[in-house]
Formats: sequence, structure tokens, C-alpha cells
Amino acid sequence: MLVGVDGGWMPKRSKVSVYEQIRRVHEWEGSSIRELSRRFGVHRRDVRAALESAVPAPRKAVGPKPAPVLDWWKPLIDRWLEEDKTAPRKQRHTARRVWQRLVEEQRAVVGESTVRRYVAEVRARQEFPLVEITVPQRHPLGEEAEVDFGDVSVYVDGMLVELKLFIMRLSASGRGFARAYLNEAQEVFLDGHVRAFEHFGGTPARIRYDNLKAAVERVLKGRDRIESDRFVAMRSHYGFDSFFCQPGIKGSHEKGGVEGEVGRFRRRHLVPVPRVDSRGEINDLLVAAMARDDARFIHARRLTVGEHFALEAEVLRPLPAERFDYAAVGAHRVDRKSRVSVRGCMYSVPARYAGRRLDVRVGAETIEVFDGARRAHHTLVDSKATRCWSWTTTSRSWPTSRGLCPVPPPWPGPEARAGSGPPTSVTGPRPAAASVTGTAPRPSSRCSCCIGCCPPAR
Repeated sequence: MLVGVDGGWMPKRSKVSVYEQIRRVHEWEGSSIRELSRRFGVHRRDVRAALESAVPAPRKAVGPKPAPVLDWWKPLIDRWLEEDKTAPRKQRHTARRVWQRLVEEQRAVVGESTVRRYVAEVRARQEFPLVEITVPQRHPLGEEAEVDFGDVSVYVDGMLVELKLFIMRLSASGRGFARAYLNEAQEVFLDGHVRAFEHFGGTPARIRYDNLKAAVERVLKGRDRIESDRFVAMRSHYGFDSFFCQPGIKGSHEKGGVEGEVGRFRRRHLVPVPRVDSRGEINDLLVAAMARDDARFIHARRLTVGEHFALEAEVLRPLPAERFDYAAVGAHRVDRKSRVSVRGCMYSVPARYAGRRLDVRVGAETIEVFDGARRAHHTLVDSKATRCWSWTTTSRSWPTSRGLCPVPPPWPGPEARAGSGPPTSVTGPRPAAASVTGTAPRPSSRCSCCIGCCPPAR
């Protein structure tokens, strides 16, 4: 924008810049006030103010303008708007309705825009927003940790699988523990604690949680909770205290450290989406990722996470002599196909136990079946109606490379089968009969728990 100055044009400048130029010209050339006023296109009053001070005087505050007509009706408007606080939300006065009532009921002669401005002022005073202020927390060493779950996607043997990422983060040093599981069941929740405590070499004095079902059976008023017996048993075993945040979004800031850690860990170590051969391999990647995190710096800290944890490890509470047994044990009946059903999934047992009840020990990642001694061992699956077979016979033992959910060996051919005879009993589906041409039957596809832990059948 151009302004006329001394018969010419110059860009418009701020008042501070004009004051600076006036003071310099007056000092160097000794120009009079009238000459400076003409030269810079300002009033003589501004020239005198510039010579007195380099900083322009602040503008005078404008007081409230008188409203002789509206002032008479302000108390009535205030009363109407005050009564709206107890009225139904959808039946309260709008500014237009206030103006209409003044005109219709009080015969007031006042403009609608004037009423609108005053109603806005009153509501601004009534509805002054209460902003919640958060204070940065400072955590003593070994005093507190936070726990949360997050969702991660991983390609396991070429199939995109969604896993649950358990994370425990020490609040003081920022060191975390992460492990991937199939779900957020209570056994997973407890197993994550046991492994995290062993990873840290001790336990903190208190741990913060949200109100997840694995720990809380019912949320009561305030901070009171009815907690799960197994969670209380684990807390008593390791000797730490628990703190539960407010339900919903209102409590998310109360454990903001682990909330941010879930997203940071996922972006830093799981982008791009990892491709692994088994669920065990993804946890190996997480162990390597945790080791790399020891060298990172947290904002405004001079020590790395690993150096800070070395100081915190000295004040953590020591671990008890025995490891906490978190597994759930229950009696399950074996059906006529020599299977037990655990949480909607079918797991095979030796055929001689058909019709009997066996003890099943459900862990975070495995299923074990007992009859005094262990009779079957499976990797936990989380797909409803999934069948997990262990190929066990009484006449021959099919070899396996890893021992879990083995698949049958390559088909030996009709000649070898004719000499060996059929097996006396089979746990699980029987191999298909050989064709007249002697070609091997096509074996069934691997069960979901065998993804990555068993070689593909040939």
C-alpha cells in the first residue's frame, strides 16, 4: 500500500519505523517540526511524540458505548437467559427469540442486531469455558510403570494377521517391554507382566492401568474397582500397587507415557509391515527393537534410555524366588473324535482318552492337556472352529522337526504302505486312500497354529 509523502509516494510503514526515521532526520539535519510533518505526512502532534519517545504510545482503551434504549431492557434479558440454564436444551432462547419477545410482549423499539450483540456478550460471560490444565509429571526412579495394549498388523507366512502388542513402560527411564500376542485374554495380560518383570530384572512400586477386563471386573464410583482375583494374586506375588485411570477419554492423559509409546514403537519398528514365518519370529524382532531403543534419547534428557535405566534398575524391587503361575486350569471332556474344545477351538489328544475328562492348562501361547502327565501340547490358536491336530499313533510315530503340531511325512507310495499295514489308531484325520495309479494323496492344509512352526506338507 502506498501513501503520499512530500509530494511523492512511498510504501506504508509501521508507526515505529516512522518514528525512527523522524528521529534520525531531526538529529542529522536539524529539521523543524513543521518540516518533518510535511516531509513524512504526519501531524505535528505525532512528530513531537516521536521526538519524545521512540516507542509509540498505546492506543486509548475505548469504553463501553451507551445504549439508552437497550439499557432499559437488559435486566429482563439477563433474567430470561438465566432461566434458560434449567430449561430443556432444545427449548432455550435464541437471540432472535429474545428480540421477538421484546417487540411482541414489551412493545420495545430496539434493533435486532443490537439485541444479538448483547445476547452474545451475556452468553460469553455465562459460558466461560473451563480449560483443563495438565501438569507435566515427574517420576522418581523405580516408582511407577504404565501398561497398555495396541494393535499391530504382521504378515505371518504370507497372511496378514492382526496381533495385540503388550507394552509396559517404566515412567522414570522410559524403557519399555513389548511382546505380540493373539488376543488380550487374562492369561496374555498376566504373561506380559511376568515377562516384563523378568526383562527389567525387578518390579516398580506402582503400575497404572486403564479399566481393562483382565484386571477389573467392575468399575465403581470414583477410583474404586472390583478387581479380578487372579490379577490380585499376581499383584500380591510381586508386591506392587495398582492405579486405575478414569474411564474413557478422560483418563487417557493419566498414562500418557505408554499411550504415546505404543504409537512410537509401532511407527519406529513395524513400518513397513514386517513379514515373518511364525509368531515366534515377530517376537524375536521385538526383542531386537527393544535393544535398539536403549540408545535413543527422550526429549530434554541428556542420558540415553539405557543409561537412565541402569540407574533405575538399582532401585527396582527384587523379583520373588518363584515365577508366578498365571495359567488357567480346567477340566474338559474329550469328544468321539479325540478332541477337546477350548474357547471354541478344537485341539486333539490321544485317541484312547475319547469320552474322558482331562485337565487342560491354558497359557498365553500354548495349550497343554494332562492326565497326570502331559498328554498333548499345542500352540494356542484364536480362530473359532479351528482344529489343531497332533498326528500321534500307537503303531508308528511320525517324525517332526519342531515337535509342535507335526504334519505327516511324505507319502511313501502304495508298495511301502502295503507292507507296513494300516495304523491301529490315529489321532486326527486319517490320510486319504492311495489311488490306483500309486500317486500320493493331497494332505490337508496346515492349521492356523502351524503357520510358520511346521514345514509345508509335500
